[in-house]
Parts: sequence; structure tokens; C-alpha cells
Amino acid sequence: MEALQIIWFLLIGILVIGYSILDGFDLGVGFWHLFAKKKGERTAFIHSIEPFWDGNEVWLLTAGGALFAAFPPVYATVFSGFYLAMMLVLLGLIFRAVAIEFRNKIESEKWVKAWDIAFSFGSILPSILYGVAIGNILQGLELNAIGDYTGGFFALLNPFALFCGIVGLAMFAHHGALYLAMKLEGETAERAGKWAQKTWYIFLFTFMPTLAYGVKFCISGDYKFVCMLLIVFALISNFLAFAFNKKGKAVAAFLSSSVTIGLVMLSVAAALFPNIVPCTNEPDWGLTVFNASSSMRTLGWMLGIALIGMPLVLGYTWFIHHVFRDKVKVHKD
Repeated sequence: MEALQIIWFLLIGILVIGYSILDGFDLGVGFWHLFAKKKGERTAFIHSIEPFWDGNEVWLLTAGGALFAAFPPVYATVFSGFYLAMMLVLLGLIFRAVAIEFRNKIESEKWVKAWDIAFSFGSILPSILYGVAIGNILQGLELNAIGDYTGGFFALLNPFALFCGIVGLAMFAHHGALYLAMKLEGETAERAGKWAQKTWYIFLFTFMPTLAYGVKFCISGDYKFVCMLLIVFALISNFLAFAFNKKGKAVAAFLSSSVTIGLVMLSVAAALFPNIVPCTNEPDWGLTVFNASSSMRTLGWMLGIALIGMPLVLGYTWFIHHVFRDKVKVHKD
């Protein structure tokens, strides 16, 4: 019986990791969109993610749907507790989508500039709130006996969660810069590589103090050795991303950054397990893999569907990246 619950915890974790890596680079590109010097560069930035961004967000939607079906009490607690934050994330994602579609519809400098700002705003806000959400889940929420969140919106904006939000933005900005260095050509690609080098320091210097505080959640868990090992590997892959980027090996640097993001998310999962939403005021009221799951019959049917659906999602993701694998040209204007 426990095996199905653990399998679904892992499957949802894989979906969240997939979303973090894939949407992480296009959110990062949205951040750097503000720093592009010319219209041609901004257009190239958009073209570099245009075939992928909506497919990347499918991973988030799938993770949300799987959480609803596999762990309904967790879905109810998180989505009601983070309601305002979720609305802000949706607002940001909608701004991004509309900006990509609308910015070239009218030949007006003001029109394009307004949508460029909207695109960057819609990329930065979800990056920060994503980190804030991870920080709050990691340290736990104040819940009542039936698992409802009893704190307010501003309680979510505590120092540790806000620091995690800054780390999230720095991590995605670094990932996005490496993606631009890999995907673009010439002077713009070189500048993106330099952006990645500078952002790497910001990521490291925000991540280390956050880690120093957050490690207590790791060592208090049941799988402290696994959690610490994942963190060590994440730091190693992060240093490799910096070294590869410095040598101009853009693909290897981007892949190392992807591995770093995956390992960071895995270490969060290891620190939490078997909890999904720890409770700060009464530990027994926390939502775990075992007390918050759907019936075994439901999980079994879902696993059958996932065994068909997951290969399709992975196959589509590989296919679309293979088809649009060529570099994007930057026009001079």
C-alpha cells in the first residue's frame, strides 16, 4: 500500500523538477529581456523561447493536476493557503503569454516597450514567488486539526521564505543567461555568458546563507544523509556550470545548471519526506504522503494513466527541442 503513495510522491517531484528546469530557463530569459540593448536582441530573446515556453508550463499544470488527484488534502491546503500568491503567479504568467503574442502586432515603439516590460514583470514575479512557496513549504505552515492553513498572506512573507525567493530569482536568471549563451550567436551570446558569470556569484552568495539556515530542516528529517549528499552534489554541479561557462562550453554549462536545479529540488523533497506540508504548531497535524493520499484504487488507476501519459510528455519535450535545436540569429536594428 505504501509503495503507491511513495511512487506518486516521486512522480509529482519529477514533474516539479521538470518544470523548474524547463520553465526556469525561459523565466530567466524574461529577466534578461530588460537588459537587452537593441530591439533585435529583445526579439531574438523572445524567438529563443517561443517554441518552448507554453510546453514548459504544461509540466506545472500536470504537477498541479496530479497533486489534486493523488493528494487532495495537500492540494486544498496549499492552493487555499497560497491563494493570493497563486493569483499573482497566474497574473505574471498571463502577462508573459499575452506579451509574447501582442508585442509585434502594432508598429509602435511605445507599444512594444510596454509589452517588453510586461514580459519581464511576468517572468520575475513567478520566479520570486516560486522560491517563496518552496521556503514556506520547507519550514512548514501553521495548520488546524483538519489541515487548513490558519496564517495570513503576510505570514508567508517571512525572512527565510523571502530569501528563498531571491535565491529562486538568481537561480533562474543564471539558468536563463546560460540558455541565451547556448542558443544565440556572436556578441549577444558572449554578453549572456558574462551575465551568467556575474549572476553565478549572486546565486552562490544568496544560496549559501539560505542553505546555512535551511540545513536544519535537512538534518531534522528522516533522510538527512541523502539530503546532505544531494546538496553536496548540487554545489559541485553548480561549480561545474561556472567552470564550463568560463571556458565557453555553453551546452555543458547549461546542462550542469539543469542538474543543479534538479538536485536542489531533490534535496528539498528529501528534507520533507514523508511530510508534504509540515505543521509548525502541532506536528501531528501535518500532511504526509501516508495520511493525505487518495485511495489505493485511485492511485493505481492514476499510475496506469501516468505510464501512458509520461512517455508522451517526455517524447513531446524531446521532439520540440530537437526540431528547434538550431541557434537563433540576432538581427542588427
